[in-house]
Amino acid sequence: MNAYEVPSRDTGGGRCSSWGLSALAQVIVWSATGVLVLALLGITSWGKDRNVWDGLQESRELRSPAYAEGVFAREVFRTRANTWSNLAYVVVGFYGIAFGCRDLRRTAKPRPLAVRQRAALSFAFGVAACLLGFGSGFFHASLTRLGQWVDVASMYPPMLCLIGLSLARRFPTVWLVGRSLPTWPFLVVLIALTGAMLFYYKWSMSSANVLTALISTVSIFTLVDRVSSGGRLNGWWLAASFGALVGGVACRQIDIAQRLSSPNAWTYGHACWHVLTALSLACVFLFYRSEAPAENGSLEDQPLGQPPPTT
Repeated sequence: MNAYEVPSRDTGGGRCSSWGLSALAQVIVWSATGVLVLALLGITSWGKDRNVWDGLQESRELRSPAYAEGVFAREVFRTRANTWSNLAYVVVGFYGIAFGCRDLRRTAKPRPLAVRQRAALSFAFGVAACLLGFGSGFFHASLTRLGQWVDVASMYPPMLCLIGLSLARRFPTVWLVGRSLPTWPFLVVLIALTGAMLFYYKWSMSSANVLTALISTVSIFTLVDRVSSGGRLNGWWLAASFGALVGGVACRQIDIAQRLSSPNAWTYGHACWHVLTALSLACVFLFYRSEAPAENGSLEDQPLGQPPPTT
């Protein structure tokens, strides 16, 4: 048994618990997080009073903060809690990559399971979550125009990956050039191209509209998948994701209104927004990993674009 493999078992009703990770994989994830924390601590120590962001165009938030946290203009992390809290996205990303490694090394593949047998999509989600942590952290550390661009553009790929997971579940293969091909390579390329286009045209569109459209799409797809799965997808993960998202929005709005906080507080509503939205993304990812095997065939057994059978 490899480092990422844990025994699969059915726990009543055929529900499969094989989405778990081994103890070694958990140690690797948290060790990598610890190394990153130490590196960031070293950077903050090295950059103290160096004003390392000079030369980059300031964002409006440097002089007129939108959030309650105080600004330290001559430090590497100009806002501390709002920068450090982005580690939550990175941890989620590390777990996504660990799940991808586990799926890649899986030897037993009895029946099609959309996420657990498409390791590339788990890798894509993990990398996207890490990029979100970097982009948001870069903005809150620098409070620059460039940081703002990277921050907003990095919000899109994780949700594109979740949409890709839903599409892969429904259409694991596509009938093309006279043969059945897996859809995941096309989906990974499409996610990358769409993310790149949204990054490039960030200033040409309303980020609020794009985010609303993506969140709405993820919500609709997950609800449809839950209903159409016949109970094979664990709805509790969706409930947890929704609760975390609502809590995150509430914390963010409280922070913008600068209530229940002060510039020198220990933590802030926007930092809680980072943690809770990271949790929300993770719960949707685990929702798709919770699927139990189909007993008698299902939607995911049908290739996209397959010609009707001949008689």
